[in-house]
Amino acid sequence: MPASEAVKPNTCSVLMLIENGPFPFDRRMKHLSEALRGAGCKVSVICPKGEERYRKTFEVHDGVKVYRYPMLFNATGKLGYVLEYVWALLCLGALSMVVWFRDGIDIIHCANPPDIMFLLAWPYKLLGKKFIYDQHDLCPELYESKFGRRGRIYRALLFLERQSYHAADLVISTNQSARDIARERGGIQDERSAIVRNGVDVNRFHGKTPDPGLKGKFRYMAVYLGIMGKQDGVERVVQAAHHIVHTFGRRDILFVMIGKGECWDELHRLCEELKVTDVVQFLGYVYSDEILLGYLSTADVCLAPDPPDRLNQLSTMTKIMEYMACQRPIVSFDLLETRRSAGDAAVYVDKDDIKMFASAVLELLDDESRRKHMGEIGLERSIRVVGLDRSRKALLEGYSRLVGKAPISVELPEAESEEARTSDLTT
Repeated sequence: MPASEAVKPNTCSVLMLIENGPFPFDRRMKHLSEALRGAGCKVSVICPKGEERYRKTFEVHDGVKVYRYPMLFNATGKLGYVLEYVWALLCLGALSMVVWFRDGIDIIHCANPPDIMFLLAWPYKLLGKKFIYDQHDLCPELYESKFGRRGRIYRALLFLERQSYHAADLVISTNQSARDIARERGGIQDERSAIVRNGVDVNRFHGKTPDPGLKGKFRYMAVYLGIMGKQDGVERVVQAAHHIVHTFGRRDILFVMIGKGECWDELHRLCEELKVTDVVQFLGYVYSDEILLGYLSTADVCLAPDPPDRLNQLSTMTKIMEYMACQRPIVSFDLLETRRSAGDAAVYVDKDDIKMFASAVLELLDDESRRKHMGEIGLERSIRVVGLDRSRKALLEGYSRLVGKAPISVELPEAESEEARTSDLTT
């Protein structure tokens, strides 16, 4: 049963607020907006302009009205964050009034980070509007992961998170761990929460015929896809490449890095220091799904170097879902939510040891039948356990509760009972 048929919330006008990236580059928000549009909602989005693409101030994208503001400040320190967030609040607030007058607003759906959107939501709540807090990241844990400390800023982030929980009529979590934290830190009971995972549309985003030309002179290709921030541990890919080349003496593997972030320049310097520039290729952002799928489909193994800190233990990585949808075997550190998502589609490195990570990559590359079997498992889980249809159903059921219409029960896929699903996602 298509997600749009599973639950039909009363037709309403939804305003999505995004601060940390442009729409529709944010795949999660794109998928959610499509689900809401399919259920009969009018959807508008306010977000910053992209650096290279998505530069139009206004456009209609697949029926979604998109309003973009210029990102004048990019946070690089305390003052940078203050300037970025103050500017974002001003722009989001001003454009929200434009949307309100043009199309009306029934529900404000805010994606974090940062946890400041409740400041915009409260005036609308006083007018009877509903507020959804879509918690993509645990900001206190994100701060601790990036800076290795807690202190006053950590406590301030906990305060902002509590205010977001308090203001929310519905809290959306990306996984069970985040939902548990919403219950523990915000007192959010199940009737005010929903788990909407970062599912991938396997009908559009899936493996294709590999292109051996992308490997050049190399026999194997290992791909990293994602943001390159401090908390993402991407330097571990470069360090693993160093071990594979200089410790294990292998020069038959090309490491392809897709994405960008604050560590971009640092990663290039590290490649030079560790003498692996000839085996590491940086592509930057790849906006074309056709090109991106070409690389993922050609990869022999995909990499998830996120270190095993508290943030990553509790986070569901979008790249894991995309690797699985393309039937790629994964090497990851042993993270709670990654294990819940990927199951046997990944090899898990027990501790934060780069040499062990490199060894796991080599062992998997040298076992073609195992790679193929893991890829099949990943695709199956993408459809049955963590797929986009399930995420859409969860979203629409949450919206139905919010607008006062009882959700229609939906059938699980034949091969998966409720008992099996619960076991997969909570053990």
